[in-house]
Amino acid sequence: MKTIKGIVSALILIINTLVMVTVLMVVALFKLLIPIQASRVFFSKILVIIAETWIAINSLSFRWIHGNKIDVKPLPTLSKDEWYLVVANHQSVTDIPVLQAVFNRRIPFLKFFLKQELIWVPLLGLAWWALDFPFMKRYSRETLEKKPHLKGKDMEATRKSCEQFQHFPTSVINFVEGTRFTPAKHDKQDSPYKHLLKPKAGGVGFVLGTMGEKMRTLLLVTLAYEPKPPGMWEYLSGDFKNVQVEVEKIKIPGSLLQKNYMTDAKFKQELFNWLEQMWYKQDSKLSKFYGQSDI
Repeated sequence: MKTIKGIVSALILIINTLVMVTVLMVVALFKLLIPIQASRVFFSKILVIIAETWIAINSLSFRWIHGNKIDVKPLPTLSKDEWYLVVANHQSVTDIPVLQAVFNRRIPFLKFFLKQELIWVPLLGLAWWALDFPFMKRYSRETLEKKPHLKGKDMEATRKSCEQFQHFPTSVINFVEGTRFTPAKHDKQDSPYKHLLKPKAGGVGFVLGTMGEKMRTLLLVTLAYEPKPPGMWEYLSGDFKNVQVEVEKIKIPGSLLQKNYMTDAKFKQELFNWLEQMWYKQDSKLSKFYGQSDI
């Protein structure tokens, strides 16, 4: 039965993606051909509506096939007219569809950082490009040694991508662990947290530095899967009990806004200290979800 449900879920996802990305590309073409800022903002809003419809269909079909497996604790007051920085622990490839289901049409459309190579993913790469997702191009140490003039170019490209978020309310999600949690990665890092990897401040630093006074609110999201984080096929087939979601609304300190993460060492340390405190709180929440003591 789970296999049949998984196949039906996958077919709906594929068909929905084919239809919506086709519509998305038509609108994106107009956005590309009319290089006027007001026009680009207008078409960007239309593109977001299409993307939100894609997410709504995916979420509705999931609930129809599997029932409600996303257990959300009461949400704080949210608005589609504010900018949000969303920070969550990262356990599975399914974290993104779960977060999309929770926040779709409750806050501005979620955008996240992507590796440059992902622009070549069939259909989705084009969709992410059309929706102004920030693509990050990282240069290896060897490349920088051979071509030192490239130093900082990757971060400059990321900064320019973030600048596009200033034209209308946007939510930016950042998985500060940088990768999905696994026991092996946890042990290799010698992480001081029970359920988390060490946080990285770079992504958050660039968003806060670029977005200025507009990015005033952080949403700290705790994701806890039972009995364990599913893979994509397990998610599509409903082969997990549930995922518990808790959202805490946190005001971003004014001292962390409009600073240069690359050059301001004091800001970098202050930001990391703030994230570290938040991460201990996050770890404590996960211990409660899993019925474990922090001691």
